[in-house]
Amino acid sequence: MSQTTDTAAAAIKAAITENPVMLFMKGTAMFPQCGFSARVVQILTHSGVPFKTVNVLEDPELRDGIKAFSNWPTIPQLYVKGEFVGGCDIVTEMFQSGELQTLFEQNGIAKTAAT
Repeated sequence: MSQTTDTAAAAIKAAITENPVMLFMKGTAMFPQCGFSARVVQILTHSGVPFKTVNVLEDPELRDGIKAFSNWPTIPQLYVKGEFVGGCDIVTEMFQSGELQTLFEQNGIAKTAAT
């Protein structure tokens, strides 16, 4: 592994360790820059759980690093309690089936106050 890859991996590990619900995406939660990222933000917002995001477009090293870290070729990528959940299709399917909400509950991720 190169020094840069190690740095990206360390940043990714820190982000998913420190944030119970972590989304690596293109753009920001307020301004997603791809439809798939926008959809996952919409699902997380609808689910009412607090989440943090990292804009991979701001850091090419991180964008490549997250793909290697998860062994998953696409972005967005959702992590819950440090575990890789999946990308847009998987998150959408889990949301529609109720599995995503169950995953949040099992991991003790409380919904924020209703808006």
